[in-house]
Amino acid sequence: MSRPDTLWVRKLGRQPYEPVWRAMQHYTDIRDVNSPDELWFLEHDAVFTQGQAGKPEHILMPGDIPVVQVDRGGQVTYHGPGQLVGYVLIDLRRLSIGIRDLVTAIENSIVAVLASVSIVSHPRSDAPGVYVENGAKIAQLGLRVRRGSTFHGLSLNIDMDLSVFQRINPCGHQGMEVTDIRRQSAAEPQSQNELADRLGAELANLLGYLHRREVSEHCLPDASGVL
Repeated sequence: MSRPDTLWVRKLGRQPYEPVWRAMQHYTDIRDVNSPDELWFLEHDAVFTQGQAGKPEHILMPGDIPVVQVDRGGQVTYHGPGQLVGYVLIDLRRLSIGIRDLVTAIENSIVAVLASVSIVSHPRSDAPGVYVENGAKIAQLGLRVRRGSTFHGLSLNIDMDLSVFQRINPCGHQGMEVTDIRRQSAAEPQSQNELADRLGAELANLLGYLHRREVSEHCLPDASGVL
């Protein structure tokens, strides 16, 4: 089983949650040793997703926002406008890494991107994700491994309506403060496209890929990489 040297990157624009989730599952289920490793960047319509460890009491007031029970790790989180989501679909066995290595690489890539816009941040050993100096959470992380491959991924808060997070206990933590790039940086927030480019480059480098290949078509793949 040869180690892949290219990470394929797809920018999918704004998408409803469930069709993309089902596409991730399908890609993971039918991929083989020749299927490319992929990174999907997008923005979701407003949705709460409840992970496998989720407890109903952490969903306080969902109101008109749908709640979707999903198969990633972790508890409840929110996806919506103003947030960059990145789904990481890689074969861990081909890269010869474990899930902890991948989590560390994702967190460190986010920290590097935030540093590029003058935001100091750090991961926490007791709670996956990335946090700013006052303890507020600026990026979320949740993964699933199936057949040796990962799906789900990360979300980075850029310029959001943060009041939505008051409807839940974010990631199961009561009263956790959530923030975004706009509130933490004096500079004008960069576009989602620019931040996706930086994040993709950082993650590819930390995982040891030699190349990134951006797919121009804004559509979901099959497991062969053929559109």
